Amino acid sequence: MKIKFLQAGNGDCFLLSFKYNDRPANILIDGGISETYFSNSTNISGELKQEIDNIRSRKEAIDLLVLTHIDNDHICGLLKWFELDNRAYELVKNVWFNSGKLVAKYFNEPENEDLRVGLKIFSNSQTGVGEALDFEDYLNKKGVWNQKVILEGQKLEEYGVKIQILSPNEFQLKKLLKEYKEKTGDPAYTSGKEKDWNINIKDFTEEENEPEFLFSQDNSVKNGSSISFILTFNDKNFLFLADSHPKGVVTQLKALGYNKDKPLEVEVMKVSHHGSKANTNKELLEIVKTENYIISTDSSGHNHPNKRTLARILKVNPDAIFHFNYEHVRNEVFSAQDRQDFQIKARITKEIDF
Repeated sequence: MKIKFLQAGNGDCFLLSFKYNDRPANILIDGGISETYFSNSTNISGELKQEIDNIRSRKEAIDLLVLTHIDNDHICGLLKWFELDNRAYELVKNVWFNSGKLVAKYFNEPENEDLRVGLKIFSNSQTGVGEALDFEDYLNKKGVWNQKVILEGQKLEEYGVKIQILSPNEFQLKKLLKEYKEKTGDPAYTSGKEKDWNINIKDFTEEENEPEFLFSQDNSVKNGSSISFILTFNDKNFLFLADSHPKGVVTQLKALGYNKDKPLEVEVMKVSHHGSKANTNKELLEIVKTENYIISTDSSGHNHPNKRTLARILKVNPDAIFHFNYEHVRNEVFSAQDRQDFQIKARITKEIDF
């Protein structure tokens, strides 16, 4: 399996490519910000468009498209693709998407208008005028979405790949439906706005060794609704955490029989919420065993990753290898003192083959 870590601004966009029954298969997880596909201001195509063009030229398909949640830095690149490419749906065979409309139907509750995802398709590049409709309606009309709610505990198998869903649970989706208010602002990033790169890793480690230190979890209902999962291919596990909350993920991992003494062994762990300090705790790091930690962000907007998160990882696993998709983040997040105190392994990674 080849995993590509696309440059997606402060968001996520991953392309997994592998062979299934001797034919190529592709899974696309999220689409990053709009510019991941195309920038109107610079007229430059992003890495998502390049990959989609390559898939089309090879006469392949996106066998599964996973939209983990409705955050702009995860979904807007996909919306831009569908808006500008009137043949986009032809490439997509199946979609996982817990849309607001689908969640409302699942709970037999009124729809939350703030969860609607708008789409203007086939717009004129100069006027911006296009047919406006809901993204969910478009996917359903084109027959690429089976409208199945994705929930923790589900075991799914697609194209020879086994997927164990870790989040969200029903409580998190119901909370999203009831409490999410885009117009009044979302508290998702209140704990991550201040850049902490000027503090040394050793200082964070010492502070968190103190008995009075308390972990404060992300309180965003949007992030809590993230689809996170263990993907297994050829007996190798890969952990994709989107922007999920750690306590729920740990609970689900324990329910699957994993613990500190019997951790889940994975080839890579996509660190939740771009390395936010509120989305990765010690307990999660102790229950997952890996060498490779993916940090997907250009650090714009909310100053991720928090170095405190990287310090937690190194505390649990001094041999950790950090994979960044932006060079300036890799170069700037660690200080000279950090590199003296620890054997920092930080790489710019475009793709990994397993």
